[in-house]
Amino acid sequence: MSIRTRFDKQLASLNDALIEMGGMVEQAIADANRALIGRDTALAEKAIAMDDEIDHMEKEIEGLCLRIIMQQQPVAGDLRLVSSVLKITTDLERIGDHAADISEITLRTSDKPYVAKPEEYFPQMAAATAKMVSESIDAFVKKDLKLARGVIAHDETVNALFKKVKKALLELINQNADDSDQAIDLIMIAKYFERIGDHATNIAEWVIFSLTGMHKDIQVM
Repeated sequence: MSIRTRFDKQLASLNDALIEMGGMVEQAIADANRALIGRDTALAEKAIAMDDEIDHMEKEIEGLCLRIIMQQQPVAGDLRLVSSVLKITTDLERIGDHAADISEITLRTSDKPYVAKPEEYFPQMAAATAKMVSESIDAFVKKDLKLARGVIAHDETVNALFKKVKKALLELINQNADDSDQAIDLIMIAKYFERIGDHATNIAEWVIFSLTGMHKDIQVM
């Protein structure tokens, strides 16, 4: 087996692992949202437990990247690709953290009636951010610049949803200060979804870097 053939097989394994991690993160987002809407404590605990699996997957991918760097000593485009994967997995891991954060709030508030209907606020944010994560990973695997740029543009939609939810919940606080604690928790959930969108945007930016060497903060390799 030639060195290049071995390298290509390692890159294929890296793609597969990244797809698997992306799928786990998408599932964590979906579970966190469903647990929140349905006050499902078992599902919330599942989303929290998923964070450990995502952390483990991050370490596996990091190990594979380091082995590739040490064994193959990639340069130029190949090095950009492997370096980008290291960055992407960090953002995926943080998305898993935020899904767990949402579920922890769900558990903490599970014994109290909601002061606002979460189904009016969060399903759209959850769907939008999960779509961003999915498409950012697809953009990496397919080497699709247009798709990556579309993910970045979609972050404005998530930001607008966050502002809308925040405004509605702040109005609720103004109307009844007794509801402020839980309303603040719900604002935090909206913020976690907004941060998930930010991390998906980061992933898309690293996809662009892997393909072009251009990044909003750096231009190397």
